[in-house]
Amino acid sequence: MHRLLRVLVMAVVPVLAWPVLAETALLNVSYDVSRDFYKDFNPLFQTYWKAKSGESIEIKQSHAGSSKQVRAVADGLEADLVTMNQASDIDFLAEKGLVVSDYAKKFPNNASPYTSTMVFIVRKGNPRALQDWSDLVKPGIQVILPHPKNTGNGRYSYLAAWGFALKQPGGNDKVAQEFVAKLLKNVPLFASGGRDATTTFMQRKMGDVLVSFESEAELIAKEFGKGEFDVVYPSLSILTEFPVAIVNKVVDKKGTRKQAQAYLDYLWSKEGQENAAQNYLRPRDAELLKKYAAQFPTIKTFSVDEVFGGWGKASSTHFKDGGSFDQIYTSK
Repeated sequence: MHRLLRVLVMAVVPVLAWPVLAETALLNVSYDVSRDFYKDFNPLFQTYWKAKSGESIEIKQSHAGSSKQVRAVADGLEADLVTMNQASDIDFLAEKGLVVSDYAKKFPNNASPYTSTMVFIVRKGNPRALQDWSDLVKPGIQVILPHPKNTGNGRYSYLAAWGFALKQPGGNDKVAQEFVAKLLKNVPLFASGGRDATTTFMQRKMGDVLVSFESEAELIAKEFGKGEFDVVYPSLSILTEFPVAIVNKVVDKKGTRKQAQAYLDYLWSKEGQENAAQNYLRPRDAELLKKYAAQFPTIKTFSVDEVFGGWGKASSTHFKDGGSFDQIYTSK
């Protein structure tokens, strides 16, 4: 068995949290920092599905860097469904024939049940006075983020910085590449995933700023306490979406298509959307977004489609071998 697959299959075991005498089991392969969301969501779905169908269902979770996860699925990890943090990862599975090519049309909102954005998590009191992306390229500033080639968190951070530079007066791709190169020079190491980046920043006390999803700030507060850091919203950031899809080959083999469909549909239910808001993910439900407006400050964002022409083009230009990231990193 492929070494990565072996590791990730083993990694599924410790997170089996909802023990039931189940008639059916689903495996949800997800990205690194979604643990808490699905820890809360899965019991809600189990209760709903039991009441609706009379069937007990076991939910298994696997979490790691999103690109590593989809490669594991492609190598044979039998996920019934995938819940990722960037469309390019599900596009990869579509190219392999594991997910339908029009998966984004199978659910509302481009198959993304909630959104977020990239923010700065800084030391308490913001001693380095970091307010915007331009502050992250200053000499002596240490920036902590996951690897842009392997993780959705890292890719979003990279593209957010690129888009910021592109939209400044005189901005163009050359200027943006030089800007991102300066930022990456301030990264002492690349974390393996979003949660690893958080651990590096909070526990190992490395870096002046952690670039991460807005939702990660609340998870950090729960684990380390609100008094340990501040959250800074830059003047412009990127809209982050979290697409979901059914893995056809697996559900057809296991006979779990009905349950997998219901599981993903439930992400758009009132309960699913409420759970998103409670985990500091911006719900698609307008009523709930208004209800939780106090915890979601207004921030100007741009999408990958608007600035980069979609994830396919962005991935090819920036993250494929020989792309802009490799050019920058080789120079670095």
